[in-house]
Amino acid sequence: METKPVITFLKTLLIVYSFVFWITGAILLAVGVWGKFMIGPYISLIAENTTNAPYVLIGTGTVIIVFGLFGCFATCRGSPWMLKLYVMFLSLVFLAELVAGISGFVFRHEIKGTFLRTYTDAVLNYDAEDEKSLAVDNVQSSLRCCGVYNYTSWLGSVYYPANGFPLSCCSNSSDCSPQDLRNTTINHTKVYQQGCYELVTSFLETNMAIIAGVTFGIAFSQLIGMLLACCLSRIITANQYEMV
Repeated sequence: METKPVITFLKTLLIVYSFVFWITGAILLAVGVWGKFMIGPYISLIAENTTNAPYVLIGTGTVIIVFGLFGCFATCRGSPWMLKLYVMFLSLVFLAELVAGISGFVFRHEIKGTFLRTYTDAVLNYDAEDEKSLAVDNVQSSLRCCGVYNYTSWLGSVYYPANGFPLSCCSNSSDCSPQDLRNTTINHTKVYQQGCYELVTSFLETNMAIIAGVTFGIAFSQLIGMLLACCLSRIITANQYEMV
């Protein structure tokens, strides 16, 4: 009888935690989707050292939404084996989130050197059609930049001799035609003067840090749920033995 108030108290805490856990799943899913669409085009230019953090977050968030409901059900039922299964799941989620967080945190410090090589290569071999060329266009138009350090990076590309600068370099699309971009006399006045290297690395470092921070914060909150579920499972099991 003395254990009933304790069980009720722990159940209440665990139900509240499971609900919060469900919300964190939705947050992880949202952050993963945001990361995929916001930094995906930039990451595609760093093929030799990419990160799966956004995909891990999307998968983990989706599964958390399902198991958050399972945690509430297991707590209400007061089933020791279901609570143990819930603890095992929380442990796996904790590890997955640590991997995603560490991946994002480490990756942001390795961006500059890798991006300089791969983006320079993408510019020099630009053909306006393949995946990396389209990613270059995306970067230049969205960040309003041209070339690596500046527009002169394009002068050594295979694209420039016949076509001049790509349209994504145009600083004013209403006053920038393909003919202007091929005209070596005026084309440099029609394009963005700032290069993309510093803008992209700053953008990626900031956003990868956000993803890593959110993931670490949610990951360590799982420890609370694991502790509550373990305690509740043991107390319920011990109480069942006493009643027998």
